Amino acid sequence: MSEAEEKNKALARRFLEAREKGGIAVVDEMMAPDYVIHARLLPGQQPGREGAIRAIAELSAAVSNASVRFEDQVAADDKVVTRFIVHATHDRGELMGIAPTGRQMTNVVIVILRISGGKIAEEWGMGTLGARLRREHLEHEIRERERVEQEMRVARSIQQASLPKEVPTLEDWQITPYYQPAREVGGDFYDFFELDDGRVGFAVGDATGKGVPAAFVMSATCALLGGVATALSSSPGEVLSRVNEAVLTRIPPNMFITCFCAILDPKSGALSYANAGHDLPYLWRGGDCEELRARGMPLGLMPGMGYEEKETTLQAGEAVLFYSDGLVEAHNPMGEMFGFPRLRALVAEHGEEGSLGEFLVKALYSFVGEGWQQEDDITLLTLRRSAP
Repeated sequence: MSEAEEKNKALARRFLEAREKGGIAVVDEMMAPDYVIHARLLPGQQPGREGAIRAIAELSAAVSNASVRFEDQVAADDKVVTRFIVHATHDRGELMGIAPTGRQMTNVVIVILRISGGKIAEEWGMGTLGARLRREHLEHEIRERERVEQEMRVARSIQQASLPKEVPTLEDWQITPYYQPAREVGGDFYDFFELDDGRVGFAVGDATGKGVPAAFVMSATCALLGGVATALSSSPGEVLSRVNEAVLTRIPPNMFITCFCAILDPKSGALSYANAGHDLPYLWRGGDCEELRARGMPLGLMPGMGYEEKETTLQAGEAVLFYSDGLVEAHNPMGEMFGFPRLRALVAEHGEEGSLGEFLVKALYSFVGEGWQQEDDITLLTLRRSAP
């Protein structure tokens, strides 16, 4: 073996030991400016100098007590083939998405280095650790996916349990709810409150967020609304004000709830209502459609909030549509949103249909087309006074 080949072997050993032990300065100095690595890269790693140095830094930050044992080495011309074993403890940081385990890792590596002008110019190689880490990373992703799916199942069960099991039966009135959850659980809810004086309360709302947190918030809000409304038998504005104070101490600071609350006197048709930042319901009156407007901030944002209260009277044949934003914010394949103007026009034109909710859902599916993936929960609640 020539003297040059012996020098190349020593250079290769120095380079590989520095790399495995996190000696970035030494590695950087020994790499040629146009260094290229042909080995299978780590996820996100670039094939050049910068990518290699970044990968070395990430590995060094994740492990400790690295040791290198050279098993065999062959040099020919400008190339050196090295077989070596690395032991290190994974106890400092994440590695390929795997949290520190505290276990010792063993990596059996075969590397071919091409040396030019005393610098490492090119590299080919393979090791056992990369395959093992990729397998563990895949297993971690599978476990995480299963955990998320389990969380979704829990959230759906919470959400379903919080929704009313029965619809109030009122003479000369039809109450028709429609609820379609999305793939991910949101915070949509609707509820009814039968008061002692014969009036009936309605609430439709949406807690921000997804998953279990949103499901817990909407469940707590439903319980508070029902408890406050039945205890006070008072105005919807007062109900929202009391519930706002209660949820402030029960939800995370980055969450809030929009809610429209109304109380119906089924005998007179009087409907009093207040709004905590929710989408405005539509009142259908013989071919015309108007919004039920009342000012108020969402629940859970700040204390001491007051809620404007208004009242209207539903005559025979008239109807009110309460809804959540899952309908109006749905998008078709071109990215166009279903939108409030479209919904208002459809309610104005078809408000007399007994199954208004079903008609609107059909209109939505016609708008979004086949293959649509629902983005958010869809909640519709129709209150209609029977025609004479």
